[in-house]
Amino acid sequence: MRYLLVAIVLLPLLGSAAALLPAPPGLRGRDPEQAVLRHGVTVTGAVLLLSIALAAGFDRGDPARMQATTDVSWIPALDTRIHLGVDGVSLPLLVLTSLLTFLCAVHAYYRGPGGTPDASAASAPSGTSGPSAASSPSSKGYVALLLLLEGGTLATFAVLDLLLFFLAFETVLIPMYFLIARWGGEGRDRAAWKFILYTLLGSVVMLLGLLLLGLRGGTFDMVALAADNGSSIGHTTQLIAVLAIGIGLAVKTPMWPLHSWLPDAHTAAPTTGSVLLAGVLLKMGTYGFVRIALPIAPDGMLTLAPYLAAFAAAGIVYGSLACLALARSGAGGDLKRLIAYSSVGHMGFVLLGIATLTPTGVNGALFANVAHGLITGLLFFLVGAVKERYGTADLDRLAGVSGGALYGRAPRLGGLLAFAAVASLGLPGLAGFWGEMLTLFGAFRPAEGLSRPAFLVFMSVGAFGTLLTAAYLLVVVRRVCMGDGPDGGEAAPAVFTDVRGHEFAAWTPLVVLTVLAGLWPAVLLGLTDPAVQTLLTGGSR
Repeated sequence: MRYLLVAIVLLPLLGSAAALLPAPPGLRGRDPEQAVLRHGVTVTGAVLLLSIALAAGFDRGDPARMQATTDVSWIPALDTRIHLGVDGVSLPLLVLTSLLTFLCAVHAYYRGPGGTPDASAASAPSGTSGPSAASSPSSKGYVALLLLLEGGTLATFAVLDLLLFFLAFETVLIPMYFLIARWGGEGRDRAAWKFILYTLLGSVVMLLGLLLLGLRGGTFDMVALAADNGSSIGHTTQLIAVLAIGIGLAVKTPMWPLHSWLPDAHTAAPTTGSVLLAGVLLKMGTYGFVRIALPIAPDGMLTLAPYLAAFAAAGIVYGSLACLALARSGAGGDLKRLIAYSSVGHMGFVLLGIATLTPTGVNGALFANVAHGLITGLLFFLVGAVKERYGTADLDRLAGVSGGALYGRAPRLGGLLAFAAVASLGLPGLAGFWGEMLTLFGAFRPAEGLSRPAFLVFMSVGAFGTLLTAAYLLVVVRRVCMGDGPDGGEAAPAVFTDVRGHEFAAWTPLVVLTVLAGLWPAVLLGLTDPAVQTLLTGGSR
């Protein structure tokens, strides 16, 4: 088991380096560029299989215990160790990361790194779906960055040392910057710089908080610090550390009002960049709150929890209102930008659940984390497919093309878009429901020491946010799938394909898991709940 986790972390990093090397003659095929894209699919597929094997071998009877651990000395003077491990909190995020990265590699293999008509796949006919559509002179760089991004993200969820966590956390920034800047669309340079500046500045502040915890706690080992439960760290130190760490994590989450980099990044990013940014990278921020702030500095979290909840509730409403403004007719709203703003609202529920400091709320937050990764990842895949076919993601133009009747032109694509939309609004029976519901339950009765009247207000605001979410997503479905009528819109494309074979294969796992998590939430909650109970009480095994 221990070697499985080490292989899961190291294989993408080794594959990233190998992607830059010349392909062996026997693997080049008809087009040398196919070899490196096939390499990306192979490596991410192997990582996914290893992750599934790790999950299959995971002891579900004791998910609070760190399993598959590796612990060797790294910097003895600072008591810093290469410490890896997985429990019920991190295991679902490891599998989610492996799955989404593999699906992105498959998408790039068939549609090119950019995945849109203005990217490298543009030269391919609209109806083609074979590997020839994926040729690109910069495929090596794309695959290397994709694998580096995967390796850094997996390491973030696997490491158990504060300094290693920071290094892994930072590793993902550079590849995502280049994925946006090199393969993004209009406004990509500005969006990429905004992304890197916001996240780097937040990380500098976070590093100060991590150093403060490690130096005052006498070790950088997260398991040892969690077991101590802040008893050796004074209240003022905890408060300063949580504030510093929280700012860095809140930028990555993203929490209102530190979210403004996200809409630009999503709008400009290629399809795979948007999928990974929403489905994986945002989870690193909320994971940091659960893994570091809650167990290591509980007194600091107790003091700052009401403020975190207030910002979370404001983000829920703000994100929904921004989506409503973009969805209305005549606003010229971009569909990718709308989905990006929806992430601000959905991640607000995650932060609200964490701020309750209760097992119910934190379990809801972790469930919403995974659900958001599945559903929003699917949404960005679908929006990318719509943009590729129509040549635009502008809602007014989409609604104008043949009356926006996606149901009539591509019924399977329209049906999948409607499915993802109702899953995102929290329809009972699908994954999006349970996270939001448990979060609101947690806010109804927060932890001892928190103001219940204040959290009842936050709960009410969150519940109102669910209504706004349903409103804007139903407007989007009506306009894009059913249409407003051909009110001066552009003529529909001459060739319009429905869901292609490789798209069906890539999207099906996300659909199935969304339904499975909605109908059988105990699969995920059975993993997270014992681990959450242990983290909140400061236990460690």
